[in-house]
Amino acid sequence: MFYRRKARTAAIALLAAGALALTGCAKSGGGSTASGVPLVAKDKLTVCVNTPYPPFQSKDSAGQIAGFDVDVMGLVAKKLGVTVSVVDTPFEGIKSGLDLKTGKCDVAAAGLTVDDERRKAMDFSDPYFDNTQGLVIRPGDAEVIKTADQLKGRRVAVQGGTTGAQYANKLKVEKGFEVVEYSDFGLQQQALATKQVDASIADLPVLTEYVRQNPNQISIIQQFDTGEKYAYAVKKGADPKLLGAVNDTLKAARADGSYAAIYEKWLGRKPS
Repeated sequence: MFYRRKARTAAIALLAAGALALTGCAKSGGGSTASGVPLVAKDKLTVCVNTPYPPFQSKDSAGQIAGFDVDVMGLVAKKLGVTVSVVDTPFEGIKSGLDLKTGKCDVAAAGLTVDDERRKAMDFSDPYFDNTQGLVIRPGDAEVIKTADQLKGRRVAVQGGTTGAQYANKLKVEKGFEVVEYSDFGLQQQALATKQVDASIADLPVLTEYVRQNPNQISIIQQFDTGEKYAYAVKKGADPKLLGAVNDTLKAARADGSYAAIYEKWLGRKPS
């Protein structure tokens, strides 16, 4: 009798464990849209961003992440019939493709410049924004630093892992300055404001927005035409329907004027 009762108890425990495992799988599993586009979370388009990076992504007064990229991803989600879930994550995981590979998000939307190295780790959408680099200083230093030619022996801030950092590291050989890396754009500009560095190099549209929001704190003194283009990214080898949805949305947004409206909303001017 004791043996049968013990065996029955073990069987019930085994069934309960199996049910729990199935429940866990259901919670952690992904989903797909009505059009069959696979997503990492049911009924959500999960998007990786890196703040602060205005006007593309930053936190508003209510602590919500908003910006150019968030609005465009909203159009993609609408096309798929789902909502947007934004994940704020370090840029290293985005630009390396790790966040996409591990299922942290469906799409990386973080002012991400397309280059050959990144193409090895992720698949890119059609370009959606032309980018270049800018050099900024404190306004009070305008008499002594007029261009990159006056940076010899000085310290220049960049955000690590960005194309701005790549460009600065190439330029330092010619101009003789030291590159100092920071983990995000906010810390990079704080270092300039607190005189830890003498100048800063970053994406020009982001610097322009920073100047607009923080007048008289920095001055843009030089632009470098690097010919960069921003694009959205998905996991390498991901279901082509997801990338197709992003590209179709970009094409439709340009045709119906919604892209121009988003552009003007966040950059204060119409796209050229």
